[in-house]
Amino acid sequence: MASTAHFSEEEMAELREAFSKVDISGNGFIHTNDLTDVLKAANLPLPGYKARELIQNLTTTGDGRISFDEFISIFQSLKSDDVAKSFRKQINKKEGICAIGGTSEQSSAGTQHSYSEEEKYAFVNWINKALEKDPDCKHVVPMNPETDDLFQAVGDGIVLCKMINFSVPDTIDERTINKKKLTPFTIQENLNLALNSASAIGCHVVNIGAEDLKEGKPYLVLGLLWQVIKIGLFADIEISRNEALIALLREGESLEDLMKLSPEELLLRWANYHLENAGCNKVNNFSSDIKDSRAYYHLLNQVAPKGDEEGIPAITIDMSGLREKDDVQRAECMLQQAERLGCRQFVTATDVVRGNPKLNLAFIANLFNKYPALHKPENQDIDWSSIEGETREERTFRNWMNSLGVNPRVNHLYSDLSDALVIFQLYEKIKVPVDWNRVNKPPYPKLGGNMKKLENCNYAVELGKNQAKFSLVGIAGQDLNEGNRTLTLALIWQLMRRYTLNILEDIGGGEKVNDEIIVSWVNETLTAAGKDSTISSFKDSKISTSMPVLDLIDAIQPGSIKYDLLKTEDLNDEEKLNNAKYAISMARKIGARVYALPEDLVEVKPKMVMTVFACLMGKGMKKV
Repeated sequence: MASTAHFSEEEMAELREAFSKVDISGNGFIHTNDLTDVLKAANLPLPGYKARELIQNLTTTGDGRISFDEFISIFQSLKSDDVAKSFRKQINKKEGICAIGGTSEQSSAGTQHSYSEEEKYAFVNWINKALEKDPDCKHVVPMNPETDDLFQAVGDGIVLCKMINFSVPDTIDERTINKKKLTPFTIQENLNLALNSASAIGCHVVNIGAEDLKEGKPYLVLGLLWQVIKIGLFADIEISRNEALIALLREGESLEDLMKLSPEELLLRWANYHLENAGCNKVNNFSSDIKDSRAYYHLLNQVAPKGDEEGIPAITIDMSGLREKDDVQRAECMLQQAERLGCRQFVTATDVVRGNPKLNLAFIANLFNKYPALHKPENQDIDWSSIEGETREERTFRNWMNSLGVNPRVNHLYSDLSDALVIFQLYEKIKVPVDWNRVNKPPYPKLGGNMKKLENCNYAVELGKNQAKFSLVGIAGQDLNEGNRTLTLALIWQLMRRYTLNILEDIGGGEKVNDEIIVSWVNETLTAAGKDSTISSFKDSKISTSMPVLDLIDAIQPGSIKYDLLKTEDLNDEEKLNNAKYAISMARKIGARVYALPEDLVEVKPKMVMTVFACLMGKGMKKV
């Protein structure tokens, strides 16, 4: 085993990425020829025999292949040389990774963040298409995917706000985006709005700040964009939003089993459903199994319109490209057919042949969204009433968890919490220590696996009662394990409430905070700013107009609310919702990380109303 002590975690991650980019087959080895090419291209001042000697000395497999450990040893032997930087640069260049050197004092030691040229290319094309008709983006769209246009374009926050709305419509009230005569301050507001709105739809943005976006840090920009794009692509890959997915039920499988699958698993099941119908082999992934484009060819042929639906003309897929001997050429022919369906986005022929998992997943999701080619089963004995979408409250809780970076990502609130792993991570976020030695971790055995999950859930309830001092009367581990909605929500709400109050207490120097203190602070702040609004509690019916929230925002940041856009008296339901949309976006724009939805204000949902005022109090206290 090569010693890795000389490398930082970050360097190791980069070397592993560089190695995997050269190891196109993904089998854990690269060929000596690849390394020789890279050394040559790096202008390594070694004659041929010396390079061969180096490889020979370090290669133990004797079959012309180099393992990752051997690759590390070679790199280590070069690290002291001046050519080390050139060597890394060459590997990155060879396989489309760009390395960005750190510029802060801390990173003067030469840390690098790599980013994928392929991802940049794919995302630029997707954004260009999404925003091509948007008049507010004409100053930057279309961007050139071959240049670094993207990293400059996100700097004023407008493109990011628009892409969030493209993925989850109506997240951001357009009236709150600063679009003209931008100054450093109004740009900062746009970036706050984008980051806090991204968080509200479930993006993990903990380590990304407005400055990073303003500077266009490539790896952070691409990381955030991928999350936003993926949330949009996956939005309808969910049974309550697309009942035709029930066609993917297998024999002996319950509807409940199907509803537990993640969007990625459903996409794989969907692709295999069509491949089976075409008489083809199944695929196990969208990386190594699709590299030869054959599965893609048959999938396109299956989902292409056949002309049997009114108003949708047939599109015949030309399968002759399957005869191409060269993988890249075959992939290009396949993508030309995908283009006829309007579904060429996200991958190039090289991305297919290399099996880029992220971009191929996006390609498949986009194909599914346009041509699912599934029909809702008519005769099956299915309880359609059991297919209900998540409530607003459930969605808010799920987005909150995901924005904190829990792993695995929560797609289905109840089934994804049934082993309590996510709950343990949330306990740590609210400073409740978890004894991880007591936690059973996946993969769980087929026999007795649920018992392991139940043990976790029992421990989660025990922590809540004894350590967190939550009120969990009548809640047992079994309730979490079985996904009892009411009792699971009771625990999640207390986790979110504690998280929100902890942030306030941190800002206030550790002083305890409760509902009464928040209400008093809101009223004092409103009075001090000369506002007429007051609230008696988080159930106050006046909150349905959003005026107390809007006045509080204007008190925290004077002049920020454009009252001429609002109706303040005798509001109908539509006008109330209009005010609420503006209020939630404005709260995010001044820097409050609000997860609640406009409807929560209109309907005066006390729990979510409390989080809105608490977040604004946190923002207001920071300004003092």
